Amino acid sequence: MKYKDKSIQISCDGGAATGKTTGAKLLAKKYGLSFLSSGLLYRYASYLILKYRPKNKKLFLKKKFKNLNYKKLSKINLHTPKISSHSSEIAKILSIRNILKKYQIEFIKKNKCCVLEGRDSGTKIMRKADIKFFFKCNLETASKRRFIELRKKGIKINFKNLKKALKSRNISDKKRKHSPLKKAKNAVLVDTTRLNKQAMLNKMIKHVERVLK
Repeated sequence: MKYKDKSIQISCDGGAATGKTTGAKLLAKKYGLSFLSSGLLYRYASYLILKYRPKNKKLFLKKKFKNLNYKKLSKINLHTPKISSHSSEIAKILSIRNILKKYQIEFIKKNKCCVLEGRDSGTKIMRKADIKFFFKCNLETASKRRFIELRKKGIKINFKNLKKALKSRNISDKKRKHSPLKKAKNAVLVDTTRLNKQAMLNKMIKHVERVLK
């Protein structure tokens, strides 16, 4: 069922490999909502910096994100270990966060019916979201899921190193000065440790339907 005739905005926050991107995409597909992943934006920013090594990162990214076609990002491999590590570092820089924040705000203004996924989507970017979800998952399960996901994409990585990297990423996101990872007070907790995709979606649908009614 589509809800293009109404205005509904949903945020999906959470740590690395907790299922927030999958959950957000499934909701967007079910209700015909526009979808944006802030995590993908940070990965793209990281990809650009690593590729072009600009002297002035702020000015460089401003130009790149001014007329960015978000759909083209899916054609680039942005999930390498190097990009994952680097994107975590640039996420700590306020000037870069502000550039990407501006892009996200513009997206929200243009799309009254949308799902925004990211580590601060409900606490900073979409504070007035109609529904906020916060995803969590234990480290072992999250690591296994990400490991399988990367292997399917042809990316070879050591499981122990991956697990260590995910743990480090979450600690870094929680402790960073600007927009740290945390659950919004009014967010619905979605623990995906023991949930498959359908069970996760069903839980989210229940909350969405209450708001739509």
